[in-house]
Amino acid sequence: MIRIRDISLPPDGDMARLVQAAARQLRISPNEIKQLDLKRRSVDARKKNDVRIIYTVDVAVKGREDKILKMAHCARASLAQDPVYHVPQPRSIPAQRPVIVGFGPAGMFAALVLSMAGLRPLVLERGQDAKARHAAVLEFWKTGTLDPECNVQFGEGGAGTFSDGKLFTRSKKRGDYNKALQTLVFHGATPEILYEAHPHIGTDKLPYIIRNIRQTIIDAGGVFCFGRRVTDLILRDGRIRGVCCGDERIEGAAVVLATGHSAHDIYELLHARGVRLEAKPFAMGVRIEHPQALIDSIQYHCPTRGEYLPAASYSLVSQEQGRGVYSFCMCPGGFIVPAMTDASQSVVNGMSPSGRTSPFANSGMVTEVRLSDFAHLRSEWGELAGLKFQQLFEQAARREGGAHQIAPAQRVSDFVSGRSSTTLPATSYIPGIVPSRLDRWMPEFIAQSLRQGIATFGRRMHGYVTDQAVVVGVESRTSTPVRIPRDPVTLMHPETSGLFPAGEGAGYAGGIISAALDGERIAEAVKNYIGS
Repeated sequence: MIRIRDISLPPDGDMARLVQAAARQLRISPNEIKQLDLKRRSVDARKKNDVRIIYTVDVAVKGREDKILKMAHCARASLAQDPVYHVPQPRSIPAQRPVIVGFGPAGMFAALVLSMAGLRPLVLERGQDAKARHAAVLEFWKTGTLDPECNVQFGEGGAGTFSDGKLFTRSKKRGDYNKALQTLVFHGATPEILYEAHPHIGTDKLPYIIRNIRQTIIDAGGVFCFGRRVTDLILRDGRIRGVCCGDERIEGAAVVLATGHSAHDIYELLHARGVRLEAKPFAMGVRIEHPQALIDSIQYHCPTRGEYLPAASYSLVSQEQGRGVYSFCMCPGGFIVPAMTDASQSVVNGMSPSGRTSPFANSGMVTEVRLSDFAHLRSEWGELAGLKFQQLFEQAARREGGAHQIAPAQRVSDFVSGRSSTTLPATSYIPGIVPSRLDRWMPEFIAQSLRQGIATFGRRMHGYVTDQAVVVGVESRTSTPVRIPRDPVTLMHPETSGLFPAGEGAGYAGGIISAALDGERIAEAVKNYIGS
């Protein structure tokens, strides 16, 4: 196949025009192209009134590819070379299974690799399977009755199941990104994720895909136990031998800890059992929500986006007096949803269906939280001080919002100007919102940084600061405030042999794909450990 990059066309959805453009780049007739596969598609809206779609394609041609490339003299064309991934094979099959705690993206892809290597992993998940979890989450959103073990954060698929399902990572060093996407397509994801510049699956499609992945693991000898919350660790002679779920002892050849960023009890358990943890910087803030039509008009420089353009998104970052402020997990055509794990908290997140059909666009808007910001808590809480700081932020939001998970909110224009909102515009947040002066109860540095950052973004995106938009509290689960250390070579905890921290909860990933790729790396390390 020949790969051609940076083909620019109008957003009219005409594939015949794309074939013709590819043929022109290669100086051949369109009839000489036997097959065209999309590898990447992105929107270029930098020029006013001239939105373009930028394609990268692979084409199969009649005749010798090297000869056609030589004759074309096209700097954008080259032979396609996709990486090939091979599942590492164990040197021997252990008598005990490796234990994986948590079935979010990290645990899921770790289980896939281990099962394909013949190691028959045992997966423990504190929540329920995708079907039962979906019912529990809908009940929570409808009634406000929270199941602390099965919710938006806990259960099959992890926190990513009730999200936009974004599949983008900026890191090129974590692993085979394309192979991870192909794995998802094999299990039911739409092939568009293979070529979209910012691919996503959608919260309506994710449960089906996750169930298919689980079945693949089972077919290869893996075992699943839902409703199993780890309550203790089996430690002997500097090595982890397994875990306890209540009175049930589960021993394993190794333990992969892939519990996600919201399993606060796991951090507390590790701390209590003397397993070293490290406080780390993280980020907190709010959800900001605009009418999607407004974001479309800002980004595409036109009154409406038209038939062939997707719901517009944005990515924003600034430095405000030396502190970073940035958008996070932007959900075009999405919804703000409650995402707490304890009834004393108010936590919000964003999600989108695959079609991104909601009339609202929301994004996390957060600022960095440094170690010095919670230094006053270190004497009492030690390495868990950041976790305590996060909890205090969430509890304050709960007090301001009130019962039934109603969230505190403020018009964006009022928040930036430092004045109260007497009324609020329509919102996608199902439990509802109530006016609140967010700057009067959140930490001062967070309020000030967000206010300055949003004002900066308003100067970059005319119309972003408006009374049509709201900030909703709080977005606090962007990442974990705690890191579980691991050796850079073995990927094990430095003082606890056989313990493999993985994914977001361990502090080594941020998003579905980065967590999935970290899970694959961990699986290869586990294979080497138990096969030695």
